[in-house]
Amino acid sequence: MSNYQAVIQWNKQSTELFVDRKYSRVHHWLFSSGTRIAASSSPSIVPVPYSNEAHIDPEEAFVAALSSCHMLFFLDLAAQRKLMIESYYDDALGTLGLNHLGKKAMTKVVLNPKVIWGAGVEVEHSLIESLHHQAHELCFIANSVQTDVSINLA
Repeated sequence: MSNYQAVIQWNKQSTELFVDRKYSRVHHWLFSSGTRIAASSSPSIVPVPYSNEAHIDPEEAFVAALSSCHMLFFLDLAAQRKLMIESYYDDALGTLGLNHLGKKAMTKVVLNPKVIWGAGVEVEHSLIESLHHQAHELCFIANSVQTDVSINLA
């Protein structure tokens, strides 16, 4: 088994009262690699100036984690089959809604992958679908959530 760690750090600003709920939601994510990411609540949930739209929010990170995990398995499956890929692009979209318990949740994520295959590589649509299905089945993040994840190959 593997362990993964992220340090989440937030500090109250000296000018903020806090208990009035008018405080900054800006915080940082620190990873073992040394990477530091500025994060905030989404402005659609907590309005500016208490959130920062330039920073990543947890909902965006959730969508990105699902898409990234799927992509990494897809690339590996293609490489195992000696299918050259030049680029992979996904304009993934997550939907925040009410789940079956009536709680706010990321209820759906749609992946919209666009793959540019290497010169001369011909891949049948059925194989592409199969690779995406396998990638979804292997993705640790997808296997960890109840969110409906679909893959749009249109």
